[in-house]
Amino acid sequence: MNEINSDEIALRRKACKLFDKGVRVTHILKLIPRSRSWLYKWKQRFAAEGFAALDSLDKAPRHSPHEYPHKVVALVRRIRHRLQRGSVGLVGARSIRRELKQRHALKRVPGLTSINRWLKEAGLVATAVAEPEKIYYPAPQLNPAVVFHACDWTQRYLTGGEKVFAFHTVDLHTHALWQTVGRDKTTATVRTHALGVWQELGLPDFLQLDNDAAFTGLGKKSRVFGSFVRLCLYFGIELIFIPPAEAKRNSLVEGINHLWSHGFWEKNDFTSWRDFARKRGKFLSWYADYEPPKVGGLCVGQASALARRRKLKRREVIAVPAQLPLCAGRIHFVRQVSATGEIELLKEHWKVSKRLAHKYVWATLSTNGQRLEIYHRPSARAQPRLVKQYAYAMGERVSPLLACYRRSHRRISVLKLI
Repeated sequence: MNEINSDEIALRRKACKLFDKGVRVTHILKLIPRSRSWLYKWKQRFAAEGFAALDSLDKAPRHSPHEYPHKVVALVRRIRHRLQRGSVGLVGARSIRRELKQRHALKRVPGLTSINRWLKEAGLVATAVAEPEKIYYPAPQLNPAVVFHACDWTQRYLTGGEKVFAFHTVDLHTHALWQTVGRDKTTATVRTHALGVWQELGLPDFLQLDNDAAFTGLGKKSRVFGSFVRLCLYFGIELIFIPPAEAKRNSLVEGINHLWSHGFWEKNDFTSWRDFARKRGKFLSWYADYEPPKVGGLCVGQASALARRRKLKRREVIAVPAQLPLCAGRIHFVRQVSATGEIELLKEHWKVSKRLAHKYVWATLSTNGQRLEIYHRPSARAQPRLVKQYAYAMGERVSPLLACYRRSHRRISVLKLI
């Protein structure tokens, strides 16, 4: 029962007034639908303190054995302020708790819920409410035997207006990160970043990214395969393009962009490109010791050391041909069906079904099979199914994948991928 209800307080007052008038308990209980124990409880309080005692009392215990000392709460807030002043790093509850465990000899380290509550009470954090998704999204299933990478870039401005582009690629299993920075986001810059990633983090089986022209290489013509797409196919990497204007579908690498921005960029004032280039290594050094929530309590460096990856050698990078062929492989696209029942891929419209309007579908283009297959999965419980298939002429010779870049595992069926 909610004791702050005014009707409840009115019943208490009425019962006590009847007691004052000498009305018998059995008669009072006929007039007021409450128990005998309730009646005697409020009669006893009324006798001790009068009508003021009939208002709601604080239900919080006078002493909680689990309550943390005020000095612990103050310490948490001091750590938060100090982390905010640092030149690199995060400031959230997880980072604060990690420092409490490592640097302070507390008998009992407070949990994340307590730390967040204290920060909210101090006005240091706000609560964000996520809007629930209503349409099922066919995100790729992260098979531990398969290497998934996600790539994205973010843009900032130096003092004076010069642009800085930071490219991030993250291993979705280990959260290992590789970063390059540049003054532009041309295909050449993206290519340099990708080759660096594959030498440092290893070759992925799948690479997920958005539809930026630097990645797709699309111009005004349809069925054009850009230099970056060809480079990925050359090394046997399957690309997954998320829906246009839906950056949240690449949430992990978007989170890395946010992490870099709030944990490093906003904590420094870079006066020049040279100043920025000199300091940028601090972030990667800090990130190697960072403990993401989903890697089993390991820091990124530890998780990366346990993973076996096939890394590209320098001689293999040098051997990449200047004019890349179109190699055998697959390119995947996640698209939302339009109101007319169509999707757009590579500057062309493809009919799916009006029944699937506003639903997400998974389209797979096979370069050596020269066909486009469109799949739909209604929900997490339902099985995906092939809904459309089209012939897709490449318009040029498709070269076989070099034997040295063929994967040891069998190619995953789309039906198991989504």
